[in-house]
Amino acid sequence: QVQLVESGGGSVQAGGSLRLSCIVSGYTISNSCMGWFRQAPGKEREGVASIYFGGSSTYYADSVKGRFTISQDNAKNTMYLQINSLKPEDNAMYYCAANWGLRALRCRLGEVPDTADFDYWGQGTQVTVSS
Repeated sequence: QVQLVESGGGSVQAGGSLRLSCIVSGYTISNSCMGWFRQAPGKEREGVASIYFGGSSTYYADSVKGRFTISQDNAKNTMYLQINSLKPEDNAMYYCAANWGLRALRCRLGEVPDTADFDYWGQGTQVTVSS
């Protein structure tokens, strides 16, 4: 059974940093696409970053480029999202997600991730930024 569990969210002031973690069990992340999505109240879930096969390609949304860094530790089967220079507009629930095979094509090409491509999701971790 595949499970993804996020942690690391919290309440910080603008300009602060957080590191989100996504621990995966039930399959090996080294040969897959992993993504981070976020959803703010009243808005659609959006892809903010993805990583394919441990870093052969990555994607970042324009709104987070230069501030967010996606990475993974295959030995720990864990994915991370380092978030720096937090802004109030980063307020959202953050979710990690996984897919592989043909459904990972967008990920392999470094394109914006689509929620419909991901089969497995975590429960989310809340990031709250105060100005």
